[in-house]
Amino acid sequence: MSGHSKWSTIKHKKAKVDSQRAVVFQKYSRELIVSARLGGADPAGNFRLRTAIEKAKAAGLPNDNIKRAIEKGAGAGSADNYEELTYEGYAAGGVAVVVEAMTDNRNRTAGDIRSFFTKFNGSLGATGCVGWMFDPKGVLTFSEDVDYEKLFEEAINFDAEDVIEEEGQYKVITSVENFQKVVEGLESVGLKSETAELTRIPQNTIEVTDEKTAQSILRLLDKLEEHDDVQNVYANFDISDELMQKIEV
Repeated sequence: MSGHSKWSTIKHKKAKVDSQRAVVFQKYSRELIVSARLGGADPAGNFRLRTAIEKAKAAGLPNDNIKRAIEKGAGAGSADNYEELTYEGYAAGGVAVVVEAMTDNRNRTAGDIRSFFTKFNGSLGATGCVGWMFDPKGVLTFSEDVDYEKLFEEAINFDAEDVIEEEGQYKVITSVENFQKVVEGLESVGLKSETAELTRIPQNTIEVTDEKTAQSILRLLDKLEEHDDVQNVYANFDISDELMQKIEV
């Protein structure tokens, strides 16, 4: 199981999304604003915006909020000027961490992220120090109710790289370049994914067996996820279910 998938599973088990609803809404709103600013307000011609809208709706962001964010991004006079930044570093135990942020104040964001790494026995590194350990990919998820044979055949026809079964779902893996082609191609043959996103998949994972180290890693990731400016966090760790039962985050 990849570190990113493991972390996603842990987050859902601990119901972090529900407990941080306001922060989650803000993250999706920022993505909508930037997507509309870069590609226009029409989702039919702006695939990034279309994807952002679907994710925002799935997270429960009200339609009025979605509309306002898009209008704000498309409006020439908008006061917000978010830039997309990536931070890289090491958590406890040498675990690689990549943080994607969207901020209107890079000094504030960099200072906060650096302090989180330091507080939880990690270190923020230079750009490129760990990013090469993660492969940028597109991932589409489908329920196990989908006809696997059809999904596999059609996905490969549209140049997907692989179809795997993981965590009770089928996952279609694509290159970043083919992501839109695969999403739209599968939809054209009646295969609508439950989620579709660009992500970073670790090339290998570090097995964490020490309880104190595991706790430091999870606390760091928690703090990063809770930060208003952080959009996504990726890490290349694996923690057994047995060890997870012992950890209080």
